[in-house]
Amino acid sequence: MTTEAPGSTSTPRTRAERRRDTEHRLAHDVDLWVASASPDGAPFLVPLSFDWDGRTLLLATLADGPTGRNLAAGGTARLALGHTRDVVTIDGDVETLAIDALPPERRERFEARTGFDPYALGSRYRWYRVTPRRVQAWREADELRGRELMRDGSWLD
Repeated sequence: MTTEAPGSTSTPRTRAERRRDTEHRLAHDVDLWVASASPDGAPFLVPLSFDWDGRTLLLATLADGPTGRNLAAGGTARLALGHTRDVVTIDGDVETLAIDALPPERRERFEARTGFDPYALGSRYRWYRVTPRRVQAWREADELRGRELMRDGSWLD
């Protein structure tokens, strides 16, 4: 993984380096920001824990909370990992699942990674599986060009 201090003036990373850094962040980070909107367009932003299985991100939250309602109604979300000088944004399609819909090994993997077991909290929680459609990664202005790593659900070369 490429690491630079915030505010660095290194040369821009290649797409391959950005993808490698993004996949490392997906595999090792535990929390991300989830942006959603209500049917009338009111935005909502919340941090949630996640698990990445190599294809989708798994989140859990209260079904009747603002984020749960927004994700279920809108079917899309924007996720963000990292800090403002090394950010990954993910736009994805959301599938809502009942809390008992996952196989035990998938639930256990989520709990082991995040330290949070929404299944134990009962039916008020839902799983939200996000399939990325678009992924972008950049650090500073010199990386704005070429920041798109995935388009229409396919990684770019």
